[in-house]
Amino acid sequence: MVERNVTILNKLGMHARASSKFVSFVYKFKCDITIIKDNKQANAKSILNLLMMSLNCGSEVTIRVEGQDEEEVLNNVINYIENMTD
Repeated sequence: MVERNVTILNKLGMHARASSKFVSFVYKFKCDITIIKDNKQANAKSILNLLMMSLNCGSEVTIRVEGQDEEEVLNNVINYIENMTD
């Protein structure tokens, strides 16, 4: 298991369209990916879970990855979040 903190920088946060694109991106990975904010956890492969987290611009979250190629997947997910533009 590996994890790292990241801040949501997208000015609209992780709204419906951004969450949908994010889920499509992470769904290809075989490992479990969890987003943690304020002691709440969400399966990163579930759009409903993400929307319920209220991931606004400036939200600091922890990304936890468990499974195959953890470090590589974590780096990809962090990079995706830091460069999310819509």
